[in-house]
Order: sequence, then C-alpha cells, then structure tokens
Amino acid sequence: MAVDRTPEEAEGGTTSIDPLAGTVFALLVLACFAAFFVTQRLKHTPTVVQRFDHSTAFSPSSPGYLHQEHISFRLASADEVTVTIIDSGGNTVATLVRDHPVPRYKPFSLRWNGRRGTARAYGEVVTPRGYRSLVPYTLGSLAPAGEYRVRVHLRRQNRTVTSPWTFSLVDG
Repeated sequence: MAVDRTPEEAEGGTTSIDPLAGTVFALLVLACFAAFFVTQRLKHTPTVVQRFDHSTAFSPSSPGYLHQEHISFRLASADEVTVTIIDSGGNTVATLVRDHPVPRYKPFSLRWNGRRGTARAYGEVVTPRGYRSLVPYTLGSLAPAGEYRVRVHLRRQNRTVTSPWTFSLVDG
C-alpha cells in the first residue's frame, strides 16, 4: 500500500509545522515562565498576619496562668484589626477587639477569658519580662469546652485570616 508523501518528504526533507500548533506551544512556554516568576514572588512575600501564637489549652475556671487564652501575632503592614474567637463550626463566639490599630511588625498580644460576647472594656497586663497584653472583658456566659480558633480581620486591606491552629477550652 502506498502512502501519500509530499515531494520534500520523499526526498528526505522536513515536514511543515502547523503555524497554530507553533503559536500554542510558544504561549504555553511563556505561561510556564510567567507562573515560575509569580510563584517565586509569592514565596518571598511575607504573610499578612505573622507569628500567630497562642497556648494549646486553657481552663477559665482554674486559678493561675492558664485561666485565660494567650494570643499574639504581628502584622506585615499596619492596620486596624478585629479579633474574634470562632468555634469549630466557624461561628463567632467572642469579639475581643474591633478596629483596633496595630502597628507594623510589633507584637500584638491579648487574652481571652473564655466568655461569649463582645468586649466592652479593656485592661492591660504586663509580665515580669515587660510584655504587654490587652485584656478584653467579655461578660457573657462561659463558652462550652471545645476547640477554637482566632480570626483576624484587617480593615484597610479588607482581608480575614484565621489561625491554622486550634486551642482547647477545657473544663476545670
């Protein structure tokens, strides 16, 4: 059976490439390079909320150091933050601060007493090492034992970040 060949192919020449296929290939190569550079930039861009830290468990009914949840973080850019505590279902349990100014790269520390509601008054605690923590007073009922997370909303950036780690409120 004979196969139809172009005169160039019959003489050992090269076949022609479809111009559309060449264009698509060139676009795919450019897209790969662009994706590489975007990925590199994202890897080196600091996260919006940095150094999320909190204790792993606390008991509001126990006396001493672990009767409040210790929360701290830093921001890559100064902003006004709203800090809430959410339960495992994503529901807001307590609002600790609303539109509170936080400077860039300065640790912001606060404590939660395990109670529901929105803080109406604030105090401050200074540790022997000189660390300051804002203490919001929420006066609602005690939240049930369970797993909770911290959610930080940055007003100017209109972004919300939830802590990737949970902490436990345990019964005394």
